[in-house]
Amino acid sequence: MLVMNKVKKLKGVVTVPGDKSISHRAIMFTALSEGRSTILNFLESEDCLNTKKAFLQMGIKFTSRGKALIVYGKGLHGLKASVKPIDCGNSGTTMRLISGILAGQEFTSILTGDKYLRRRPMKRVITPLRSMGAKIEAVHDELAPLKIYGGYLQGIEYTLPVASAQVKSCILLAGLYADGKTSVIEPVSTRDHTEKMLAYLGANIKKQGRKATVQGNIGLQGKKIIVPGDISSAAFLLVAASIIPGSRILIRKVGINPTRNGIITILQKMGARIKVKNKRNFGAEPVADLEVRYAALRGITVTGKIIPNIIDEIPVLAVAAALARGKTVIRGAKELRVKETDRIKSMASQLKKMGAKIEERKDGLAIYGSAILQGAIVDSFGDHRTAMSLAIAAMTAEGQTVIKDTACINTSFPGFEKLLRKISAW
Repeated sequence: MLVMNKVKKLKGVVTVPGDKSISHRAIMFTALSEGRSTILNFLESEDCLNTKKAFLQMGIKFTSRGKALIVYGKGLHGLKASVKPIDCGNSGTTMRLISGILAGQEFTSILTGDKYLRRRPMKRVITPLRSMGAKIEAVHDELAPLKIYGGYLQGIEYTLPVASAQVKSCILLAGLYADGKTSVIEPVSTRDHTEKMLAYLGANIKKQGRKATVQGNIGLQGKKIIVPGDISSAAFLLVAASIIPGSRILIRKVGINPTRNGIITILQKMGARIKVKNKRNFGAEPVADLEVRYAALRGITVTGKIIPNIIDEIPVLAVAAALARGKTVIRGAKELRVKETDRIKSMASQLKKMGAKIEERKDGLAIYGSAILQGAIVDSFGDHRTAMSLAIAAMTAEGQTVIKDTACINTSFPGFEKLLRKISAW
Protein backbone atom coordinates (compact mmCIF):
# COMPACT_ATOMS: atom_id res chain seq x y z
CA MET A 1 0.00 0.00 0.00
CA LEU A 2 0.97 3.65 -0.35
CA VAL A 3 0.40 6.16 2.46
CA MET A 4 0.14 9.79 1.34
CA ASN A 5 -0.30 13.13 3.11
CA LYS A 6 -1.11 16.64 1.94
CA VAL A 7 1.88 18.67 0.70
CA LYS A 8 2.45 22.42 0.68
CA LYS A 9 4.00 22.62 -2.78
CA LEU A 10 6.13 20.86 -5.37
CA LYS A 11 9.45 22.26 -6.54
CA GLY A 12 12.38 20.91 -8.54
CA VAL A 13 13.85 19.66 -11.79
CA VAL A 14 13.08 16.02 -12.61
CA THR A 15 13.07 13.40 -15.31
CA VAL A 16 10.47 10.69 -15.70
CA PRO A 17 11.14 7.08 -16.74
CA GLY A 18 11.42 6.14 -20.41
CA ASP A 19 8.26 5.93 -22.47
CA LYS A 20 6.52 2.60 -21.90
CA SER A 21 4.99 2.33 -25.38
CA ILE A 22 8.29 3.10 -27.08
CA SER A 23 10.28 0.79 -24.78
CA HIS A 24 8.02 -2.15 -25.64
CA ARG A 25 8.41 -1.47 -29.35
CA ALA A 26 12.16 -0.90 -29.12
CA ILE A 27 12.64 -4.41 -27.71
CA MET A 28 10.32 -6.08 -30.21
CA PHE A 29 11.46 -4.29 -33.35
CA THR A 30 15.21 -4.48 -32.68
CA ALA A 31 14.83 -8.20 -31.91
CA LEU A 32 13.35 -8.57 -35.42
CA SER A 33 16.13 -6.47 -36.98
CA GLU A 34 19.38 -7.66 -38.48
CA GLY A 35 22.42 -7.04 -36.31
CA ARG A 36 23.05 -5.18 -33.09
CA SER A 37 20.93 -2.32 -31.74
CA THR A 38 21.47 -0.03 -28.75
CA ILE A 39 18.53 1.20 -26.65
CA LEU A 40 19.09 4.14 -24.30
CA ASN A 41 16.68 5.06 -21.47
CA PHE A 42 14.78 1.79 -21.75
CA LEU A 43 12.01 1.62 -19.15
CA GLU A 44 12.95 -1.06 -16.59
CA SER A 45 9.33 -1.57 -15.53
CA GLU A 46 7.49 -4.85 -15.01
CA ASP A 47 5.53 -4.53 -18.25
CA CYS A 48 8.55 -3.80 -20.42
CA LEU A 49 10.66 -6.42 -18.67
CA ASN A 50 7.94 -8.95 -19.53
CA THR A 51 8.41 -8.03 -23.19
CA LYS A 52 12.17 -8.45 -22.84
CA LYS A 53 11.69 -11.81 -21.11
CA ALA A 54 9.39 -12.99 -23.92
CA PHE A 55 12.11 -12.42 -26.50
CA LEU A 56 14.74 -14.02 -24.27
CA GLN A 57 12.52 -17.11 -24.31
CA MET A 58 12.51 -16.92 -28.11
CA GLY A 59 16.29 -16.86 -28.40
CA ILE A 60 17.18 -13.15 -28.46
CA LYS A 61 20.33 -12.14 -26.58
CA PHE A 62 20.59 -8.92 -24.53
CA THR A 63 23.56 -7.35 -22.74
CA SER A 64 24.00 -4.11 -20.80
CA ARG A 65 26.74 -1.54 -21.28
CA GLY A 66 26.42 1.19 -18.68
CA LYS A 67 22.93 2.62 -19.12
CA ALA A 68 22.57 1.13 -22.60
CA LEU A 69 20.71 -2.06 -23.43
CA ILE A 70 22.25 -3.96 -26.34
CA VAL A 71 19.94 -6.13 -28.43
CA TYR A 72 21.35 -8.76 -30.80
CA GLY A 73 18.64 -8.99 -33.43
CA LYS A 74 18.10 -12.09 -35.53
CA GLY A 75 15.92 -10.72 -38.31
CA LEU A 76 12.28 -11.37 -39.09
CA HIS A 77 12.71 -15.14 -39.18
CA GLY A 78 15.31 -15.68 -36.46
CA LEU A 79 13.05 -16.31 -33.47
CA LYS A 80 12.78 -19.77 -31.92
CA ALA A 81 9.80 -21.42 -30.28
CA SER A 82 9.62 -20.90 -26.52
CA VAL A 83 9.71 -24.17 -24.60
CA LYS A 84 7.06 -22.86 -22.19
CA PRO A 85 4.15 -20.39 -22.39
CA ILE A 86 5.12 -16.74 -22.66
CA ASP A 87 3.86 -14.88 -19.59
CA CYS A 88 2.95 -11.28 -20.47
CA GLY A 89 2.15 -10.41 -16.86
CA ASN A 90 -0.19 -7.42 -16.75
CA SER A 91 0.88 -6.05 -20.14
CA GLY A 92 -1.77 -5.78 -22.82
CA THR A 93 0.79 -4.17 -25.13
CA THR A 94 3.04 -7.22 -24.85
CA MET A 95 0.28 -9.70 -25.58
CA ARG A 96 -1.42 -7.84 -28.41
CA LEU A 97 1.71 -6.78 -30.30
CA ILE A 98 3.53 -10.10 -29.92
CA SER A 99 0.40 -11.86 -31.23
CA GLY A 100 1.00 -10.20 -34.59
CA ILE A 101 4.65 -11.27 -34.62
CA LEU A 102 3.93 -14.86 -33.60
CA ALA A 103 1.20 -15.23 -36.21
CA GLY A 104 3.90 -15.10 -38.90
CA GLN A 105 6.36 -17.55 -37.34
CA GLU A 106 6.93 -21.19 -38.30
CA PHE A 107 6.15 -22.49 -34.82
CA THR A 108 3.35 -22.60 -32.26
CA SER A 109 3.26 -20.33 -29.20
CA ILE A 110 1.13 -19.82 -26.10
CA LEU A 111 0.60 -16.36 -24.60
CA THR A 112 -0.76 -15.94 -21.08
CA GLY A 113 -0.80 -13.29 -18.34
CA ASP A 114 -1.95 -12.42 -14.85
CA LYS A 115 -5.58 -12.56 -13.72
CA TYR A 116 -6.24 -9.00 -14.90
CA LEU A 117 -4.79 -9.52 -18.39
CA ARG A 118 -6.69 -12.78 -18.78
CA ARG A 119 -9.91 -10.77 -18.43
CA ARG A 120 -9.05 -8.21 -21.13
CA PRO A 121 -10.57 -8.57 -24.63
CA MET A 122 -8.31 -10.16 -27.24
CA LYS A 123 -10.87 -10.78 -29.97
CA ARG A 124 -9.98 -7.36 -31.36
CA VAL A 125 -6.60 -8.81 -32.45
CA ILE A 126 -7.77 -12.38 -33.07
CA THR A 127 -10.32 -11.34 -35.71
CA PRO A 128 -7.97 -9.44 -38.06
CA LEU A 129 -5.17 -11.98 -37.61
CA ARG A 130 -7.52 -14.80 -38.58
CA SER A 131 -8.53 -12.84 -41.67
CA MET A 132 -4.84 -12.84 -42.61
CA GLY A 133 -4.77 -16.64 -42.31
CA ALA A 134 -3.63 -17.10 -38.71
CA LYS A 135 -4.93 -19.96 -36.61
CA ILE A 136 -5.55 -18.88 -33.01
CA GLU A 137 -7.28 -20.60 -30.11
CA ALA A 138 -8.58 -18.61 -27.12
CA VAL A 139 -10.77 -19.04 -24.05
CA HIS A 140 -14.37 -18.28 -25.09
CA ASP A 141 -12.81 -17.30 -28.44
CA GLU A 142 -11.70 -14.02 -26.89
CA LEU A 143 -9.65 -14.33 -23.69
CA ALA A 144 -6.08 -15.41 -22.94
CA PRO A 145 -4.34 -17.79 -22.84
CA LEU A 146 -3.92 -17.59 -26.62
CA LYS A 147 -2.50 -20.49 -28.61
CA ILE A 148 -1.09 -19.18 -31.89
CA TYR A 149 -0.18 -21.57 -34.69
CA GLY A 150 2.26 -19.53 -36.77
CA GLY A 151 2.26 -19.86 -40.52
CA TYR A 152 1.50 -18.29 -43.88
CA LEU A 153 -0.17 -14.86 -43.80
CA GLN A 154 -1.81 -12.82 -46.55
CA GLY A 155 -1.89 -9.02 -46.53
CA ILE A 156 -5.26 -7.37 -45.89
CA GLU A 157 -6.87 -3.96 -45.64
CA TYR A 158 -8.57 -3.68 -42.27
CA THR A 159 -10.71 -0.90 -40.80
CA LEU A 160 -10.51 -0.79 -37.02
CA PRO A 161 -13.97 -0.84 -35.41
CA VAL A 162 -12.47 0.87 -32.32
CA ALA A 163 -9.44 3.17 -32.31
CA SER A 164 -6.55 1.21 -30.78
CA ALA A 165 -2.83 1.68 -31.29
CA GLN A 166 -2.25 -1.82 -29.93
CA VAL A 167 -4.54 -3.47 -32.48
CA LYS A 168 -3.15 -1.33 -35.30
CA SER A 169 0.39 -2.29 -34.31
CA CYS A 170 -0.49 -5.98 -34.05
CA ILE A 171 -1.81 -6.00 -37.62
CA LEU A 172 1.14 -4.03 -39.01
CA LEU A 173 3.60 -6.40 -37.33
CA ALA A 174 1.79 -9.37 -38.83
CA GLY A 175 2.01 -7.49 -42.10
CA LEU A 176 5.81 -7.68 -41.95
CA TYR A 177 5.41 -11.44 -42.54
CA ALA A 178 2.48 -11.34 -44.98
CA ASP A 179 2.47 -11.63 -48.74
CA GLY A 180 1.71 -8.28 -50.34
CA LYS A 181 0.65 -5.15 -48.53
CA THR A 182 -1.20 -4.83 -45.25
CA SER A 183 -3.18 -1.68 -44.49
CA VAL A 184 -4.91 -0.49 -41.32
CA ILE A 185 -7.48 2.30 -41.37
CA GLU A 186 -8.26 4.01 -38.07
CA PRO A 187 -11.55 5.73 -37.15
CA VAL A 188 -9.42 8.43 -35.48
CA SER A 189 -5.65 8.71 -35.27
CA THR A 190 -3.89 6.90 -32.40
CA ARG A 191 -0.29 6.96 -31.22
CA ASP A 192 2.06 6.33 -34.15
CA HIS A 193 5.21 5.01 -32.45
CA THR A 194 4.98 1.77 -34.43
CA GLU A 195 4.91 3.52 -37.80
CA LYS A 196 7.76 5.87 -36.84
CA MET A 197 10.03 3.18 -35.44
CA LEU A 198 9.43 0.66 -38.22
CA ALA A 199 10.25 3.34 -40.81
CA TYR A 200 13.37 4.31 -38.84
CA LEU A 201 14.55 0.67 -38.90
CA GLY A 202 14.01 0.31 -42.64
CA ALA A 203 10.50 -1.05 -43.14
CA ASN A 204 8.56 -0.03 -46.25
CA ILE A 205 5.70 1.67 -44.39
CA LYS A 206 3.62 4.61 -45.52
CA LYS A 207 1.07 6.77 -43.76
CA GLN A 208 -1.73 8.53 -45.63
CA GLY A 209 -4.11 10.26 -43.27
CA ARG A 210 -5.61 7.58 -41.01
CA LYS A 211 -4.33 4.73 -43.20
CA ALA A 212 -1.01 2.98 -42.55
CA THR A 213 0.36 0.46 -45.07
CA VAL A 214 3.32 -1.89 -44.72
CA GLN A 215 4.92 -4.06 -47.42
CA GLY A 216 5.56 -7.61 -46.29
CA ASN A 217 8.86 -9.52 -46.22
CA ILE A 218 11.19 -6.52 -46.11
CA GLY A 219 13.81 -6.80 -43.37
CA LEU A 220 14.72 -4.34 -40.62
CA GLN A 221 18.20 -3.10 -39.73
CA GLY A 222 19.45 -2.59 -36.17
CA LYS A 223 20.12 0.99 -35.01
CA LYS A 224 20.48 3.17 -31.92
CA ILE A 225 17.19 4.11 -30.26
CA ILE A 226 16.85 6.78 -27.55
CA VAL A 227 13.63 6.43 -25.57
CA PRO A 228 12.11 9.78 -24.51
CA GLY A 229 10.61 10.33 -21.08
CA ASP A 230 7.04 9.03 -20.92
CA ILE A 231 4.46 11.80 -21.26
CA SER A 232 1.89 9.53 -19.61
CA SER A 233 4.14 9.44 -16.54
CA ALA A 234 4.84 13.17 -16.80
CA ALA A 235 1.07 13.76 -16.78
CA PHE A 236 0.90 12.94 -13.06
CA LEU A 237 3.45 15.65 -12.33
CA LEU A 238 1.80 18.14 -14.71
CA VAL A 239 -1.49 17.73 -12.86
CA ALA A 240 0.09 17.73 -9.41
CA ALA A 241 1.97 20.98 -9.98
CA SER A 242 -1.12 22.55 -11.56
CA ILE A 243 -3.40 21.86 -8.56
CA ILE A 244 -1.02 22.37 -5.59
CA PRO A 245 -0.57 26.10 -4.82
CA GLY A 246 2.95 27.48 -5.04
CA SER A 247 4.27 24.62 -7.17
CA ARG A 248 6.78 24.96 -9.98
CA ILE A 249 8.63 22.06 -11.59
CA LEU A 250 10.61 21.37 -14.76
CA ILE A 251 10.33 17.91 -16.34
CA ARG A 252 13.19 17.24 -18.74
CA LYS A 253 13.39 15.13 -21.93
CA VAL A 254 9.69 14.30 -22.28
CA GLY A 255 8.30 12.84 -25.51
CA ILE A 256 5.82 15.22 -27.13
CA ASN A 257 4.70 13.09 -30.08
CA PRO A 258 1.61 14.83 -31.55
CA THR A 259 -0.40 11.61 -31.14
CA ARG A 260 0.40 11.59 -27.40
CA ASN A 261 0.59 15.21 -26.22
CA GLY A 262 -3.14 15.84 -25.83
CA ILE A 263 -2.81 16.05 -22.04
CA ILE A 264 -0.83 19.27 -22.48
CA THR A 265 -3.52 20.72 -24.77
CA ILE A 266 -6.36 19.74 -22.41
CA LEU A 267 -4.65 21.07 -19.28
CA GLN A 268 -3.83 24.34 -21.04
CA LYS A 269 -7.51 24.67 -22.03
CA MET A 270 -8.32 24.25 -18.34
CA GLY A 271 -5.96 27.15 -17.60
CA ALA A 272 -2.77 25.29 -16.73
CA ARG A 273 0.51 27.19 -16.99
CA ILE A 274 2.62 24.77 -18.99
CA LYS A 275 5.53 25.89 -21.16
CA VAL A 276 7.09 23.59 -23.78
CA LYS A 277 10.82 24.37 -23.97
CA ASN A 278 13.94 23.21 -25.80
CA LYS A 279 12.25 21.16 -28.51
CA ARG A 280 14.45 18.57 -30.27
CA ASN A 281 14.28 15.04 -31.66
CA PHE A 282 15.39 11.66 -30.34
CA GLY A 283 15.54 9.78 -33.63
CA ALA A 284 12.01 9.91 -35.06
CA GLU A 285 10.43 11.11 -31.80
CA PRO A 286 10.04 14.80 -30.78
CA VAL A 287 11.16 15.69 -27.24
CA ALA A 288 10.96 18.80 -25.04
CA ASP A 289 11.32 20.07 -21.48
CA LEU A 290 8.02 20.92 -19.76
CA GLU A 291 7.78 23.70 -17.18
CA VAL A 292 4.58 23.77 -15.14
CA ARG A 293 3.37 26.11 -12.40
CA TYR A 294 0.31 26.18 -10.19
CA ALA A 295 -2.78 27.65 -11.85
CA ALA A 296 -6.47 28.00 -11.03
CA LEU A 297 -8.03 25.41 -13.34
CA ARG A 298 -11.53 25.53 -14.81
CA GLY A 299 -13.83 22.77 -15.99
CA ILE A 300 -14.21 21.95 -19.70
CA THR A 301 -15.81 19.34 -21.96
CA VAL A 302 -13.44 16.68 -23.31
CA THR A 303 -14.66 14.57 -26.21
CA GLY A 304 -14.08 13.68 -29.86
CA LYS A 305 -10.85 12.93 -31.69
CA ILE A 306 -8.58 13.85 -28.79
CA ILE A 307 -9.84 10.99 -26.59
CA PRO A 308 -7.54 8.25 -28.05
CA ASN A 309 -4.65 10.71 -27.65
CA ILE A 310 -5.27 11.08 -23.89
CA ILE A 311 -6.85 7.72 -23.03
CA ASP A 312 -4.12 6.80 -20.51
CA GLU A 313 -4.18 10.25 -18.90
CA ILE A 314 -7.93 10.46 -18.23
CA PRO A 315 -7.66 9.03 -14.68
CA VAL A 316 -5.33 11.81 -13.53
CA LEU A 317 -7.29 14.33 -15.60
CA ALA A 318 -10.28 13.40 -13.43
CA VAL A 319 -8.25 14.47 -10.39
CA ALA A 320 -7.50 17.84 -12.00
CA ALA A 321 -11.20 18.26 -12.80
CA ALA A 322 -12.20 17.52 -9.19
CA LEU A 323 -10.10 20.48 -8.05
CA ALA A 324 -11.02 22.78 -10.95
CA ARG A 325 -13.72 25.44 -10.87
CA GLY A 326 -16.92 24.37 -12.63
CA LYS A 327 -18.02 21.20 -14.38
CA THR A 328 -15.89 18.88 -16.50
CA VAL A 329 -17.49 16.32 -18.80
CA ILE A 330 -15.49 13.49 -20.42
CA ARG A 331 -17.31 11.64 -23.22
CA GLY A 332 -16.40 9.01 -25.80
CA ALA A 333 -13.98 7.18 -23.49
CA LYS A 334 -15.69 3.79 -23.26
CA GLU A 335 -12.30 2.16 -23.91
CA LEU A 336 -11.45 2.98 -20.28
CA ARG A 337 -13.82 0.19 -19.26
CA VAL A 338 -11.46 -2.49 -20.66
CA LYS A 339 -8.08 -1.29 -19.44
CA GLU A 340 -6.21 -2.97 -16.56
CA THR A 341 -9.42 -2.32 -14.66
CA ASP A 342 -12.63 -0.44 -15.42
CA ARG A 343 -11.06 2.99 -14.97
CA ILE A 344 -14.34 4.87 -15.25
CA LYS A 345 -15.80 2.89 -12.37
CA SER A 346 -12.65 2.84 -10.26
CA MET A 347 -11.89 6.57 -10.52
CA ALA A 348 -15.51 7.55 -9.85
CA SER A 349 -15.91 5.26 -6.85
CA GLN A 350 -12.56 6.04 -5.22
CA LEU A 351 -12.61 9.82 -5.75
CA LYS A 352 -16.10 9.85 -4.21
CA LYS A 353 -14.58 8.33 -1.08
CA MET A 354 -12.31 11.38 -0.93
CA GLY A 355 -15.20 13.82 -1.28
CA ALA A 356 -15.19 14.50 -5.02
CA LYS A 357 -18.48 15.18 -6.76
CA ILE A 358 -18.27 12.80 -9.70
CA GLU A 359 -20.75 10.83 -11.78
CA GLU A 360 -19.97 7.65 -13.64
CA ARG A 361 -21.39 7.62 -17.18
CA LYS A 362 -21.48 4.88 -19.81
CA ASP A 363 -18.58 6.32 -21.80
CA GLY A 364 -16.99 8.76 -19.40
CA LEU A 365 -17.38 10.97 -16.35
CA ALA A 366 -19.09 14.15 -15.18
CA ILE A 367 -17.04 15.91 -12.51
CA TYR A 368 -18.27 18.87 -10.50
CA GLY A 369 -15.16 20.72 -9.41
CA SER A 370 -14.03 22.85 -6.49
CA ALA A 371 -13.99 19.82 -4.20
CA ILE A 372 -12.14 19.89 -0.90
CA LEU A 373 -10.75 16.39 -0.77
CA GLN A 374 -10.40 14.39 2.43
CA GLY A 375 -8.00 11.57 3.18
CA ALA A 376 -9.54 8.11 2.88
CA ILE A 377 -8.75 4.44 2.40
CA VAL A 378 -8.97 3.81 -1.35
CA ASP A 379 -8.18 0.95 -3.73
CA SER A 380 -6.30 0.89 -7.03
CA PHE A 381 -7.80 -2.50 -8.02
CA GLY A 382 -4.35 -3.43 -9.32
CA ASP A 383 -4.27 -0.62 -11.91
CA HIS A 384 -1.09 1.45 -12.01
CA ARG A 385 -2.70 4.59 -13.45
CA THR A 386 -5.55 4.47 -10.95
CA ALA A 387 -3.02 4.07 -8.11
CA MET A 388 -0.89 7.03 -9.20
CA SER A 389 -3.92 9.24 -9.90
CA LEU A 390 -5.21 8.62 -6.38
CA ALA A 391 -1.75 9.45 -5.02
CA ILE A 392 -1.88 12.84 -6.75
CA ALA A 393 -5.35 13.46 -5.33
CA ALA A 394 -4.03 12.52 -1.87
CA MET A 395 -1.37 15.25 -2.09
CA THR A 396 -4.18 17.84 -1.96
CA ALA A 397 -6.40 16.06 0.60
CA GLU A 398 -6.84 16.93 4.25
CA GLY A 399 -5.47 14.17 6.45
CA GLN A 400 -3.92 10.87 5.46
CA THR A 401 -4.81 8.72 2.45
CA VAL A 402 -4.05 5.01 2.23
CA ILE A 403 -4.01 3.55 -1.29
CA LYS A 404 -4.26 -0.24 -1.38
CA ASP A 405 -2.66 -2.56 -3.96
CA THR A 406 0.06 -0.23 -5.26
CA ALA A 407 2.75 -2.71 -6.31
CA CYS A 408 1.22 -2.28 -9.76
CA ILE A 409 2.88 1.16 -10.03
CA ASN A 410 6.09 -0.63 -11.01
CA THR A 411 4.45 -1.71 -14.28
CA SER A 412 5.07 1.79 -15.68
CA PHE A 413 6.68 4.17 -13.16
CA PRO A 414 9.32 2.58 -10.92
CA GLY A 415 10.47 5.13 -8.36
CA PHE A 416 7.18 7.07 -8.44
CA GLU A 417 6.86 7.52 -4.66
CA LYS A 418 10.53 8.42 -4.26
CA LEU A 419 10.30 11.09 -6.98
CA LEU A 420 7.20 12.66 -5.41
CA ARG A 421 8.85 12.83 -2.02
CA LYS A 422 11.97 14.39 -3.56
CA ILE A 423 10.04 17.39 -4.92
CA SER A 424 7.48 17.75 -2.10
CA ALA A 425 7.48 20.27 0.74
CA TRP A 426 5.32 19.71 3.83
